Amino acid sequence: MDIFTEAYATEQDAQDTLTHLRSNFLIPSKGDLARKTLRSDEKTDQNDEPSIYLCGNSLGLQPKLTHKYMQQYLDTWASKGVYGHFKEVEDSSLVPWLHVDDDCVPEMAKIVGALPSEVAIMQTLTANLHLMMASFYRPSKERYKIILEGKAFPSDHYAVESHLRHHALDPSHSMLLLTPSSDSHTLTTPQILSFLTLHAPTTALLLLPGIQFYTGQALDIPAITSHAHHLGITVGWDLAHAAGNLDLRLHDWGVDFAVWCSYKYMNAGPGAVGGLFVHERHGEVGEGSSSSGKGDDGEVGYRPRLAGWWGSSKASRFAMTNSFVPIPGAAGFQLSNPSVADTTALRASLDIFKLTSMEALRGRSLKLTGYLLELLDRLAEEQKAEEEEGGERCFSIITPREPEQRGAQISVLLKSGLLDVVMASLEAAGVVVDERRPDVIRVAPAPLYNTYRDVFLFVREFRLACQRAVRGEGGPGESVMVNGGKEAKGWSEVK
Repeated sequence: MDIFTEAYATEQDAQDTLTHLRSNFLIPSKGDLARKTLRSDEKTDQNDEPSIYLCGNSLGLQPKLTHKYMQQYLDTWASKGVYGHFKEVEDSSLVPWLHVDDDCVPEMAKIVGALPSEVAIMQTLTANLHLMMASFYRPSKERYKIILEGKAFPSDHYAVESHLRHHALDPSHSMLLLTPSSDSHTLTTPQILSFLTLHAPTTALLLLPGIQFYTGQALDIPAITSHAHHLGITVGWDLAHAAGNLDLRLHDWGVDFAVWCSYKYMNAGPGAVGGLFVHERHGEVGEGSSSSGKGDDGEVGYRPRLAGWWGSSKASRFAMTNSFVPIPGAAGFQLSNPSVADTTALRASLDIFKLTSMEALRGRSLKLTGYLLELLDRLAEEQKAEEEEGGERCFSIITPREPEQRGAQISVLLKSGLLDVVMASLEAAGVVVDERRPDVIRVAPAPLYNTYRDVFLFVREFRLACQRAVRGEGGPGESVMVNGGKEAKGWSEVK
């Protein structure tokens, strides 16, 4: 059967053992997306066909459990008040608020390949990155530089620069940027390892993304971490696009620290609570340690950090002694009690992850992106043939083809000047993807809820959108995603 048919895609979905997971999510209809109100109206309600939502790399879809759990949280607050912190509610799926973050840890630890003691549910990604750098960036006279990817997401760049300045270091000299060669969009592992070897004598910290947000390239976390450690470099990872996407093994790989958000593949909602990983070797707390019991040299029996009451030992958390004794592990890096609303939304998503494994999801993801690449290659061949007859080829793929070097996102580089029309055409057809200027659209089949049919329908609409753009039809068009990003304060600033 021809792979470029809806029948083929439908057959693949029927044979897929994880397709049923989609039923746990709310898929916006095309009418929902077109409507400018939350309430329904007669015109848009006529189009109740599900949208083709391939944007889980920007914002994951809402689990059906989210509304139920959030209502239970609100009802508990309304009926129990402060007792909600401590009182078990028999007809609620949620634990008392005092334990709401701990309740999420075991499942999150499975997702990132960690021991439960190595994971904390807290803050947001950049805040957690600052906390980790405050603890792990320990510059010396000889080793003080930080290696960062040259095209890192701006927030990571800002965080690194601010820590360098905090230590009275000049970022132009102390921040080393890893950039691809001039003929490539992506880094190679040998290139990264060589760069580390060259700069190791003056480098204190390496910070890289598990998946590069623009190209979709997945970096070789174990190989890079091992090489950096061999050179005496501390290693941190930004897993914004990797958590809930790649099959991670943070503990086994020996990663020093990692941070992530939970609004992308983790489906916990916009701006949701983040997470961090601290390897167990860094989370030890010596017997008798406390902030008021330091020795003559000013040292305490645990790793230096910015501290807060929620990271204090549960045995003394409410004692109000002003003597900080951290909880062993990642939990000892917590500052304040977490938002119960945010953590409840995360709980809803984690209960769907419980139904499968990251190994199974990763396998399904590779099949979906493999199918997407096959269809795009077929389309590229058609455009090449048309080019020979005076037509135009309008795109190329900048995400690596090797399965181990990609996650769920495929980044498509359009010919200059086509982006606005292509995005407007896709949006008009009920297709949701996102763009990164100047010319990239990011397409991300999320393995928890996307299907082969979604992938097929996207490529079919993308083909038509390219044809319209090349012919100059439709003008610049109106696109929510494009208009939201033009002023550098919309979607283009959300990883």
